[in-house]
Amino acid sequence: MHTSVSHAPTAEELLGADLHAEVVRHFAAKPDAPDLAYITHQVRECLRYLYLVSRHPDRLAGLFLPVEQDIDEIWHYLILQTREYRELCEQRLPGGHFIHHRSVSYDTYQQEPGRETAAEEALRWIPLYTAAFGPYDEDALPHWTVVRFLHEVLELSLTEIAALADGSEDCITAANSTAPQRI
Repeated sequence: MHTSVSHAPTAEELLGADLHAEVVRHFAAKPDAPDLAYITHQVRECLRYLYLVSRHPDRLAGLFLPVEQDIDEIWHYLILQTREYRELCEQRLPGGHFIHHRSVSYDTYQQEPGRETAAEEALRWIPLYTAAFGPYDEDALPHWTVVRFLHEVLELSLTEIAALADGSEDCITAANSTAPQRI
């Protein structure tokens, strides 16, 4: 199992205490908002996503968004804070470059890669996440689409998902045989 975890800054360290609190307050004020702990984890996973994209642009740039819509909405909010977002990208995230957002519809994405390519791209995040932050935990699970799929549909434990960090190729076969067919 992959055990070497580099120290990545927390969401609050990346955003600064004031902006972090602002983002949490903004999403907590929405009708039917989840509790503050859940929102705090949403913000954490959004920043972890941006951290990985910044750190690994050669491996992750241009891939379909591997996180749920709620994380994308937090990213949109951050982008609208233009000065703070530019500072986050260029000075606080490890790649030191602006991270652009380009919306691609799921239908368009479905037409581009084949099934095996889509599975490989989705699984590519697991070892990078695990190396930077340690294994996915119960608080991260709802926010990462492929991890939730592996856990809920393929019934892999979080420990088994963490083990994929050392050999995600084995899971591509399982994901391809279990995933619903594309139309």
